[in-house]
Amino acid sequence: MLIMLVATAAASLVVLLVAFAVGVATGVHKGVDVAWGLGFAAIAGTAFGLNAHRPMAALVAALTAIWGVRLAVHIGRRSVAHSGEDPRYAEMLAKAKGNPTWYALRSVYLLQWVILWFVSLPVQVAARYAPLNALAVLGVLIWAVGLFFEAVGDAQLARFRADPASKGTVLDTGLWRYTRHPNYFGDACVWWGLFALAALHWTGWLTVLSPVLMTWFLAGKTGKPLLERHLSGSRPGYAAYVARTSGFLPRRPREETARGRHAL
Repeated sequence: MLIMLVATAAASLVVLLVAFAVGVATGVHKGVDVAWGLGFAAIAGTAFGLNAHRPMAALVAALTAIWGVRLAVHIGRRSVAHSGEDPRYAEMLAKAKGNPTWYALRSVYLLQWVILWFVSLPVQVAARYAPLNALAVLGVLIWAVGLFFEAVGDAQLARFRADPASKGTVLDTGLWRYTRHPNYFGDACVWWGLFALAALHWTGWLTVLSPVLMTWFLAGKTGKPLLERHLSGSRPGYAAYVARTSGFLPRRPREETARGRHAL
């Protein structure tokens, strides 16, 4: 197990360092978001390579790679369509003390590498220890729900942004009608599904903080709060959208819920 932990850490570090080199060469560091998904795919592939004889290793490697590569491609396309630095990283680097390049390496790339490796622990433990049995269906179903919400939510948002008529408005149709962040909710489900697979062996339960950390980042730290702070100041109808739409877990809009109660 120790060999695998070291190997996966090294594989994901290589991905992040390549992204850092590209960022230094181009002067734009938003490519680290592409490396995020590819880093997970590298970890999954490495874990599978060291446990290729185990069916569960093949399953979790496939699920993780599908999720990671899809995310990387989606973010990569979005990055190409919008030139310049991501506002989050521009603001962070503007406040950097000392050399901004080394600050980016330390506070963006290496920090994300550590988080990435820690979040991936259920994949590594599942590949090494978890049996592939009928109960694995539950984990795959949770993962599939997550991938659906994330992929469909991203596609709906991309179409919305590409429509000139939507400029300055709020997306409140499709999955976005039921949650303000279907992509973040889906991301969390993916990692709870992978944890469920790891939990088929008792050692998997030791990795529960990995999906907890991912969910915390998405719903309470760098995902939902930062995005909503930006949208609240740039979209006039966003406050009303927030008032009627769930912030994370999908459910009917509040106005529909209220009408349903009155009808009873």
